[in-house]
Amino acid sequence: MGYILIMNSTFRTLAEPNRLHMVELLREGPLTVGEIANRHGLSQPQASKHLRALSAAGLVEVQAIANRRICKLRPQPLLELGAWLESFSHSWDEKLDRLGNYMQELQRKGRK
Repeated sequence: MGYILIMNSTFRTLAEPNRLHMVELLREGPLTVGEIANRHGLSQPQASKHLRALSAAGLVEVQAIANRRICKLRPQPLLELGAWLESFSHSWDEKLDRLGNYMQELQRKGRK
C-alpha cells in the first residue's frame, strides 16, 4: 500500500505544469530558487511554493548555502516511476510479440 501512496504523490505533484517544468529544468543540474524563477517566468514566492510541493513529494532536495537555496533533483521517485511504467512495457511487448507471431502464421497459411 505504501508504494501506491508514493506513486500517487508523485503523479499528483507532477500533474501541475509549473512543477513538471521545474523538474525538467533541474534535469540539467542544480539551480538556485532565483534561477528557476527567472527561467520559468515566475516570482520567487511562486517558485518557492512549487518547490516546497516538489520537496514534500521527495522529488527535489533544497540545500541552504549562505543566503542561497540550491535545488537539485532527487532521482529515486523518478526511478520508481520509470520502473512502474516499464512493467507495463513488458506486458505490451509480450502481447505485441504474440500478435506478430499470429500475423506471421496467418501469412504462412495464406501462402499455402
